[in-house]
Amino acid sequence: MEQKKILIITYYWPPAGGPGVQRWLKFAKYLPDFGWKPIIYTPENPSYPLIDETLMKDVPENIEIVRTKIWEPYQLAEKLNKSNKKFKAGQFDVGKNQSWKSKLSIWVRGNFFIPDARVFWVKPSIQFLEKYLKENNIDTIVTSGPPHSLHLIGLGLKEKLPNLKWIADFRDPWTEISYYKHLKLTKSSDKKHHQLESAVFKTADITLATSYTDAENFRKAGANAVCITNGFDESDASERTEQKEASTTFVLSYIGVLEQLRNPENLWKALDELVKENTEFAKHFSLKFVGRIDDKILHTIENSSLKDHIVNLGYLPHGKAVEEMQTSEMLLITNFPNESSKGIIPGKIFEYLASGKQILSFGPEQADVAKILEETQAGKHFGYHDSETVKKFILEKFELWRNGTLSENTQHIEQFSRRNLTKQLSEIL
Repeated sequence: MEQKKILIITYYWPPAGGPGVQRWLKFAKYLPDFGWKPIIYTPENPSYPLIDETLMKDVPENIEIVRTKIWEPYQLAEKLNKSNKKFKAGQFDVGKNQSWKSKLSIWVRGNFFIPDARVFWVKPSIQFLEKYLKENNIDTIVTSGPPHSLHLIGLGLKEKLPNLKWIADFRDPWTEISYYKHLKLTKSSDKKHHQLESAVFKTADITLATSYTDAENFRKAGANAVCITNGFDESDASERTEQKEASTTFVLSYIGVLEQLRNPENLWKALDELVKENTEFAKHFSLKFVGRIDDKILHTIENSSLKDHIVNLGYLPHGKAVEEMQTSEMLLITNFPNESSKGIIPGKIFEYLASGKQILSFGPEQADVAKILEETQAGKHFGYHDSETVKKFILEKFELWRNGTLSENTQHIEQFSRRNLTKQLSEIL
């Protein structure tokens, strides 16, 4: 049976690192099993915040990749101010950490590049792909954002080719994303963002969301929205190293990028108190960071009783990061505190689930993450004001660990395997 072609328009593709690349890399890996032939359209010269060469092993062997040049103003932004490097990953200095250069750069970023600084790739891509889709008999496309300017490519192609089937995949929301309100937008810029978002919602045949709440919000805004979460890849799980000897250290690990907007200050306070109050805990506890931790957060932790308990490994290739999960007793996940972020399900939670370790989560109340943790019995979700309850939970797990009874018994996680999620996608297609 001949496979049906699908063009996936994505900014992030290996060797890009970080969570943004993995969703469509994994879909592309499993789609052929369900009768679809993925073709990737991606920039030739992108400006990635992170590089991870090891993800190349997941790129299907004979996959067709189409590349065209992109112009991005990030080099200019970085010349103006070194910390503008964070922009590429949607991170900002906030509050008192903002210099005038940061303020100016954020204002320019929000008002001059709508929806984002990859907007200069939109017109040339529409021009190139209109011809490419016709010549190659492709009638189904996916646009994956952020960067949300990629959805404008879908919008433009749908106008020119009305019979085109278009799936707009939102890995994160657009105007509902937590940093949107930090962009210092003028009234007219804000209006333009909302108009473009609305046009995408109303024009795309299907809008994909990565969380239940986002799908609900997108439907309210006029989209034909369906939720397919992110997940874990069983083949990554099978490559994991055997669990090492029982450790003499009780390790709490954070894997990934941690920025100021998702900083669990109440956790650092609780850990600081536990180290001061409990000599056994102080003797065995280790706080491990794998990834990029904001300098200012690190500085605060290093100036507390936790300074001798920190292991900071920096950014590691994906496979190594997964190994570090395995050598932890608890895994930390954080979300933005505002209620509008309760629909964010960070991609790494699924790999955390696959590791079988206890998960400590922070974010708004009634978050989708809390729902997943309850369903899988994999850990506990807290607000940013909880402190005593957090302390109690950590101490409880520490005592179980000391007695050798901290078990790994997560439930119902197979629904989140990448293969099962791709099956869901193929049914929607």
